[in-house]
Amino acid sequence: MNLLFAAAEGSPFLKTGGLADVIGALPKALRKSGVDVRVVMPKYKGIPERYVQAMRFVAHIDVPVGWRSSYCGIFELVHDGVPFYFIDNEYYFARDGAYGHYDDGERFAFFNRALLAILPSIGFRPDVIHSHDWHTGMVAPVLDKHFRHDLFYRDIRTVFTIHNLQYQGVYGYEVLGELLGLDEGYYHPDRLEFKGGVSFMKGGIVYSDRVTTVSQTYADEIRTPHYGEGLDGALRWLGGRLTGIVNGIDEKSYNPAADASLFKKYRSSVNGKKANKQALQRALGLKEDAGQPLVGMVTRLTAQKGLDLVSHVLHELLEENEVQFVILGSGDPHYEGFFLDLARRYPEKLAVQVKFDEQLARQIYGSSDLFLMSSQFEPCGLSQLLALRYGSIPIVRRTGGLNDTVHAYDETSGEGNGFVFNNYNAHEMLDAIRLGLSYYDQPEHWKKLVKQAMSGDYSWNASAQRYLQLYQELLGQEAAAAEAAAAQG
Repeated sequence: MNLLFAAAEGSPFLKTGGLADVIGALPKALRKSGVDVRVVMPKYKGIPERYVQAMRFVAHIDVPVGWRSSYCGIFELVHDGVPFYFIDNEYYFARDGAYGHYDDGERFAFFNRALLAILPSIGFRPDVIHSHDWHTGMVAPVLDKHFRHDLFYRDIRTVFTIHNLQYQGVYGYEVLGELLGLDEGYYHPDRLEFKGGVSFMKGGIVYSDRVTTVSQTYADEIRTPHYGEGLDGALRWLGGRLTGIVNGIDEKSYNPAADASLFKKYRSSVNGKKANKQALQRALGLKEDAGQPLVGMVTRLTAQKGLDLVSHVLHELLEENEVQFVILGSGDPHYEGFFLDLARRYPEKLAVQVKFDEQLARQIYGSSDLFLMSSQFEPCGLSQLLALRYGSIPIVRRTGGLNDTVHAYDETSGEGNGFVFNNYNAHEMLDAIRLGLSYYDQPEHWKKLVKQAMSGDYSWNASAQRYLQLYQELLGQEAAAAEAAAAQG
C-alpha cells in the first residue's frame, strides 16, 4: 500500500502544536506494517539549517494558482526511514512562522494544488492521500475537479483528519475561482460555502472518502451544536464515515529512561522524579523541597485550555495548600500577565515561563507529580499522554481525548491513572486537584498510581493498526465497487 500524508507541519522540521507530533510519529509506525508512507509539507524558512542542507533537489514544476502559474520546487529528505517532500516557493513560505499571514488562503490553496501536481515528478502514486487539518482540506475537491481525468490520479482515495475543528480556514468567495479554480457549483451550503465564505475544513469533510478525528469522544462531541463549530450538520451527515482514533506518542523520543533533557534519567522510581523536581525547583527559583507536591502545566495560554478556571482558584490554592505550580506556555496577553503577576506574589510556590521551550517542557513532565489540563474541549491532547509516560499524574476535565485516555483512580479496585472532573466549573476542578494532593500524601496509593501511569502503552502501535484497517477497508470497498460495476457493464 502506498500512502501520502499531506500536512502543514511535521516534527522535527517545523512544529507549532500536536499536529507536527502526529506527522513525525504516525508514518514511522505505519511503515513498520510494510506501508510505503511518505509525507509532503511546505519548505518553510523556519526549518533548521541542518535539515535544509541535507535535502535533495528533485525537480521543479509550475503550479496554477487562479489565472497565473507559480514556481514549485520539490526537495526530498529521508528522516527516520520516512521520505519527506518539501514544497518550495519562497514567496509563500520564506516567512517567519507557519500561519497567521494575511494571505494564508492563497498560500495553502497553492500548497493543496502543488502537493497533487508533484506526484508524477517524484514517481510516487499513492493509493490513499491522508490530509490533515484545514490547511490541506482542499486536496479532495481539487483532486476531483482538476486531476481525476488523468489515469494516474483516477483511483486515488482520500482520508481527512480533523485535529482541531475550531480552526477552519475560512476565506472569501474569491478563493474559489481565483485561487482554487473551482466553479460556482462548489459554492453551496452542502459543499464549500460556510457563513458567506469558503471553508477549507468543510472541503475536507464533505469531499473526502473518509474523515477521522483524534479521539472517539471528540468524534461524538463535534456532531453536536455545542462542539461542532457550525459544522455539526455536515459531520452528522457523514454517519459511519467519521471515525475517532486516539493519537499516540513517540515512546522512543519521550522516554524518561533515556531523555537527555532531564536533569536525571529514571525508569519507574519515584525517587528519580524527586531528583528532577529538586533540580527544577532550583532552576526556577522555587522553594527547594522534594517532598512538596509539584503541579505542572505545559499549555497554550488560551481560553480553550480552561485557564479562566485556573485563574479563578489558583490564588486560593496557593494560599491554603503546601503545593507548587510550574506553568510553561504563551498566548493570550491577559493570561500571560495574570500568571506572571501571581508568580511575583508567590515566588516560592509558582514559576511561570512565558515561552515555548521543548527542553523545559520535558523537564516539567519529568519533575512534576501532577499535571493539570482543565480544557473546555480537547480533541485528543498529547500532554496527558506525555505526563503519564513520565509518571506525572493527570488531573483533567472529562472531554475529548482526555476522557478516552485518563481514567479516575479508584482506591478500592486500584484501577485508574488520574483524577477527573466532569463539569466546566472552577471549584469542581479545585476539588479534583485537592483529591490528587490527598493521594500524594498516601505513599502506598501514590506509588501504585505512578507505576500504573508509567506502565501504560501510549505508543502509536494500536492506533496505527486502526488507521491501517481504515485504509484497507476503504481500498477494499472501492475494489468491490469497481468489480460490481464491471460485472453490471
